[in-house]
Amino acid sequence: TFTTMSAGIRKTLVSSIQLQDINHRADEIPQEVKEEKTYTIEQAVEEIGFGRFHVLLFLIMGSANIVEAIEIMLLAVVSPEIRCEWRLEDWQVALVSTMVFFGFMTCGVLSGYVADRYGRWKVVFGAFIWAAYFSLLTSFSPSYGWFIFLRTMVGCGVAGTSQGFVLKTEFIPAKYRGYLLPLSQIFWMLGAVLMVFLAMTVIPSLGWRWMIRISIIPSIILMFLFQFIPESARYNVSAGNVSGALQTLQRIARMNGSSLPEGKLVEPLVTQRGSFYILVSSTFRRTSMLLWYSWFVASFSYYGSVLSSSELLEKNLLCITNAESEHKINPEVTPCYCIPFGNSDYHTMLISSLGEISLLPLNIIMLNTLGRKYSMAILMICSGIFFLLLSICSTLFGFTILLFLLRSIVAMNFNAVYIYTAEVYPTSVRSIGLGFCTSFSRIGGMIAPFIAQVLMSKSVITALVPFAVTSFLCSVGALLLPIETKGRALLQNET
Repeated sequence: TFTTMSAGIRKTLVSSIQLQDINHRADEIPQEVKEEKTYTIEQAVEEIGFGRFHVLLFLIMGSANIVEAIEIMLLAVVSPEIRCEWRLEDWQVALVSTMVFFGFMTCGVLSGYVADRYGRWKVVFGAFIWAAYFSLLTSFSPSYGWFIFLRTMVGCGVAGTSQGFVLKTEFIPAKYRGYLLPLSQIFWMLGAVLMVFLAMTVIPSLGWRWMIRISIIPSIILMFLFQFIPESARYNVSAGNVSGALQTLQRIARMNGSSLPEGKLVEPLVTQRGSFYILVSSTFRRTSMLLWYSWFVASFSYYGSVLSSSELLEKNLLCITNAESEHKINPEVTPCYCIPFGNSDYHTMLISSLGEISLLPLNIIMLNTLGRKYSMAILMICSGIFFLLLSICSTLFGFTILLFLLRSIVAMNFNAVYIYTAEVYPTSVRSIGLGFCTSFSRIGGMIAPFIAQVLMSKSVITALVPFAVTSFLCSVGALLLPIETKGRALLQNET
């Protein structure tokens, strides 16, 4: 009996040990699977942090703003020259700017769609080539009609370069975006100053055609430098190219002297990329509508300030209510003004261009303390006030100070609107979202010349009031935006 009981106990113990071993091995496999670490693209970007790659990115992609600024400021400095050469009336000069912005508008959405579907890098690189090619052709324009057509094509190309802002935003960690993205305004200012300097030195000796030819040099340089910038890792992941995204992240980590998070890069494939319906879905409808108006006003006020200053200086309208009678101009006999800029006019434009970065530290502080929404609201109120102050009769020095401050404020607002737009939309529609916004902004750019360059000759105050009123209304719209993006992670999908 004792032997039988001992055998039974041994059998029970062995069975128990075997059962425990089997259970342990059975638990082992799921446990290994459970412990496999993964990370998202957002976590990778934050883990890599800021380093040498981002400095290179900032310098090269920031320089894309130089190209856009040159093309925009060219409209202001070349207006008196083509007015004289082709004997143009006010509406014909304004039509040049309008058609450039028409090119921006039509190609803005298209470039955004292509960037979301096929990649940001391809769009930006192609846009550099397109803009430089047609800008060069502009310098050979035999007539006013050809000039308008070719500048419209330039506008179409520059619309694509704005996707460089998306590419840059998608590589920068969240806590650095509020500092680095506003600093891009430095490059815009450099482009504006370069254009005015070229006009001041080249036009009197070689003419406006050689000024345009020289102005495409930055675009050519950027075509070579842009080879050092990779495709957006966020885009690659959204398109299912996880290996490409991983290679890019590993390269950035090596440049920055950091490492990726442990585990495997995992992100769901985004099936709907570049879809307009996401922009007007219940999630983003209100945001999109308010942003479209904000972009309209940002462009309307910015180009209004640039073109108004050009018109006020060219026609000496600072303290004149009716330019035609004061300057003894008979539209039937002399249908155009032919008054080239003097050195003092160029100096005023240079100083006002420098104003675009004068309040940059304040802009950074506002974006990182008050947030994007409240910054936009405050800046729009201030710009409306300064537009009204611009109508007050003053000396050239007083006008220069007011213009300096106005250009600072409208440039700060453009910064805030750009950053908010790039942060609020998910990767799947970030480019087309920016594309639609820039297209609405170009509508503002299309209208601005007819007010700043045509209506201004009739009445300075009448021309400046629309800029002020739209700015005040925009400040209300900024407060109604449902999302604050300060410190917020960039979304991959709409949910």
